[in-house]
Amino acid sequence: MKKFFLSACLACAALTAAAQAIPRDEQIENQVKATLATMSLDDKVGQMCELACDLFTDNEASKAQGKFVFSKKNCDYFLGERKVGSILNVPLGVAQTPEVYAPYLEYIQKVSMEKIGIPDIYGLDQNHGTTYTMGGTLFPQNLNMAATFDRELTRRGAEICAYETRASMVPWTYNPTIDLARNPAWPRFWENFGEDAYMNAEMAIAATKGFQGDDPNHVDLYHIAACLKHYMGYGVAINGRDRTPSSITRSDLREKHFAPFLAAAQNGALSIMVNSGNDNGMPFHANYELLTKWMKQDLQWDGMIVTDWADIDNLYKRDHVAHDKKEAIAMAINAGIDMSMDPYDVEFCTLLKQCVEEGLVPMSRIDDAVSRVLRLKYRLGLFDNPTWKVGKKAYPLFGSEEFAADSRRAAMESMVLLKNDPSTGSGTPVLPLKPGQKVLLTGPNANSIRTLNGGWSYTWQGHKTDELVGDRYNTILEAMTQRLGEDKVSYVPGVSYYVADGGNSKWNSDFFCNAAGVECSAAQAVTDVMQAAKDVDVIVACIGETSYCETPGNLSDLNLSENQKELVRALGQTGKPVVLVLNEGRPRIIADIEPVAQAVVDIMLPANYGGEALASLLTGDENFSGKLPFSYPRYTNALSTYDYKPCESVGTMSGDYNYDAQVFVQWPYGAGLSYTTYSYNNIRVNKTDFTADDELTVSVDVKNTGSRAGKEAVLLFSHDDVATSTPDIRRLRQFTKIELQPGEQKTVSLTIPAKDLAFVGYDGKWRLEKGTFTLMVGNQHATVNCTATKVWDTPNR
Repeated sequence: MKKFFLSACLACAALTAAAQAIPRDEQIENQVKATLATMSLDDKVGQMCELACDLFTDNEASKAQGKFVFSKKNCDYFLGERKVGSILNVPLGVAQTPEVYAPYLEYIQKVSMEKIGIPDIYGLDQNHGTTYTMGGTLFPQNLNMAATFDRELTRRGAEICAYETRASMVPWTYNPTIDLARNPAWPRFWENFGEDAYMNAEMAIAATKGFQGDDPNHVDLYHIAACLKHYMGYGVAINGRDRTPSSITRSDLREKHFAPFLAAAQNGALSIMVNSGNDNGMPFHANYELLTKWMKQDLQWDGMIVTDWADIDNLYKRDHVAHDKKEAIAMAINAGIDMSMDPYDVEFCTLLKQCVEEGLVPMSRIDDAVSRVLRLKYRLGLFDNPTWKVGKKAYPLFGSEEFAADSRRAAMESMVLLKNDPSTGSGTPVLPLKPGQKVLLTGPNANSIRTLNGGWSYTWQGHKTDELVGDRYNTILEAMTQRLGEDKVSYVPGVSYYVADGGNSKWNSDFFCNAAGVECSAAQAVTDVMQAAKDVDVIVACIGETSYCETPGNLSDLNLSENQKELVRALGQTGKPVVLVLNEGRPRIIADIEPVAQAVVDIMLPANYGGEALASLLTGDENFSGKLPFSYPRYTNALSTYDYKPCESVGTMSGDYNYDAQVFVQWPYGAGLSYTTYSYNNIRVNKTDFTADDELTVSVDVKNTGSRAGKEAVLLFSHDDVATSTPDIRRLRQFTKIELQPGEQKTVSLTIPAKDLAFVGYDGKWRLEKGTFTLMVGNQHATVNCTATKVWDTPNR
């Protein structure tokens, strides 16, 4: 325990030369200092505790009345007596309207101000739009937002989410998620902006500014505090399962996994949530080096760090690095945790107080943590205005068509056309559908809003989405029928999902069904589909996954379900062209059925307007522009990211030892077709020779060589030709998205600081080494030369 005490003391006294991540506001600092001076130890430990809203629910009355009933008695106790500073989550586990939130949160703030003199801070997992606010606007999941390659769309989605969350009187969201989705088996793959560090960093900046606005010290009543999660390396669990260990190299930890958190913190992110797992045996919640040294000291970041759900308990219950809860609390707080999402017991407050009285946690660490909590509340304006008017008068755009249009556009621009071959005997691609063609829709995802949204949709697992939204939104079937007409669309599901709560033995599994959707034998299901296929021109098979979130989404086989594969194989026997629509949160293996299809579209999790967006694309009313933000695997034992090492793909060596290393992917990072075509020509760079202090501007001419207007994401990659640590094959360094009319050409210029070409060496230091680099845009390549090596003495460039 002594080592944790010493670390905490040093943390409170440490100063570095780094510029402060969030500009210091003297008025706020004076307010924090003045408030802190009035607080007792009980007040302070209370502010460091966050409880679930379940404890503020009158369960008996709620059950009897069939709706949420707030317990004022419990509120008076937890806030008035135990001084608890934060509450989270959605009442009854189901999204509520602003009208339900308002009186509940008004009373919470009333008690908090009267009894403590400090406002409460309430947080929700608004993970793709207003997840937990009924009537608000859901946006595509983060994986989809990455596929748009459009920063402004991501910022706009966060702005709308902030506006509608504030309409619910909630000032804090646990988003964006920037863990790097680098293991496709991981059940939280879809919550992130793909596998690349730069993409996650850029989208994290966009989302942070969208949530908070441009001034993190003065967040207005139309913005909310962002919470970056989950710090860090959560997406590379060795076995791909939720909350299990990782084993990350020191260079990858600094260079890739830290990058999105660094970028967003430097752009004003006000809070961070910690990874529930552990890396190389060290739980992240007990890691002083990462929590305090890397984040707080090196960046001079004065934001607040909160645990994930009950993760201090995990230090002794699961990870066995502490004997009991008291030791776990001391370990976590001394490591740099500022607030514990406990979430069901105020024992945290009692034990933390004992830790201070017994000398296990220094008062300086408590004061630092509480100052960070208070600072967040002052920045959000909660002291001046703990309650504010809600509803349509104060927030007239809540749930508006204007917001819906932005979500619809994001869904459309996120969908990726991966294959579009001609049908047998035809010289033209299957897509877009031709006027007058009849279509058979089949598969378990064809008539479901739940599957379009995925998890974190009105409920944690998203399993009640269809029930909760009713007929407000269109499934793929409904959208296609509206666009083509009832006489042109038929529907036989063939396979359906079991409707069950999380933890049920049939969770995430599917079954064969007949034309009426009733469970039946495989033979009967196939017979019904084959019969329906006789009268159509094209078959659209909507396959993939149902909704899941976190641990209930763990799996042991990345293959698409065998039932769905059998359905697709049967479709291949009809002689009709087949379009596969992949509606899934992670890339399920389809290598054995992909040849059956003439076209493949990956729509991932496009949310409520995904059906409409897909219909507009399949019919050709709109054009595809999305690109994969991850590498789509071909085999379960050949998983790879796009930035692999050269030795992973060297082909066959000659000689006695047949060293055969190859990278197999179904579709590579950045894959994505369009109904038009583009050419890239005339790449040039403003500097042939450069040093670490220069900027490189890469220009290329992009032309629409087809007959339709379209949008093209232009991606700049680099490769370090020779380095003292084996370089990645390529790294994404910059991107933009342009719109081109048929025959139109634009010169696209992409600028990067030369220091962005540096890497973290085996010694843990950033290095830009003398030698050549290859810069790549489309099919264009250019070579530039670094004339001098630079090694940084600072932890960040």
